[in-house]
Amino acid sequence: MLAARADGDRLAAGFDRLFEALRRLNPADGLSLTTASTLRRLDRCGDHRLSELAAAEGVTQPAMTQLVSRLERDGLAERCPEPADGRVVVVRITEAGREVVRRRRAERAERLAALIEHLPDRDRAAIEAALPALDHLGELLTDES
Repeated sequence: MLAARADGDRLAAGFDRLFEALRRLNPADGLSLTTASTLRRLDRCGDHRLSELAAAEGVTQPAMTQLVSRLERDGLAERCPEPADGRVVVVRITEAGREVVRRRRAERAERLAALIEHLPDRDRAAIEAALPALDHLGELLTDES
């Protein structure tokens, strides 16, 4: 039990460092992390109700309402009736929003590739080998929220 806790602590500290480093790779385009995450979620998972988005992003419903209003104003998302029940409103990403997601991902990928070039081959191989496990971990964390 103690060894598992120590491994968890080491892993959490490593993810903290990685998260901080990856945040610095984000484009300086004025989008908050929550805004960018919301756009990615809409791009990846499709339409969501405001309450679902708020819960998934860990913010209050009023905060998500403000965020979606800004996304609408900027043409990155739109509110529309849910096809199955026209009384229900869902948030949908626009093509302009998809383009923002693609551009941000491409910028991060380019900057990350430049950093990875400085790593020894064995470290690059270890990162590549860990990608399936990291994807699985990401899926578990997404399922949890």
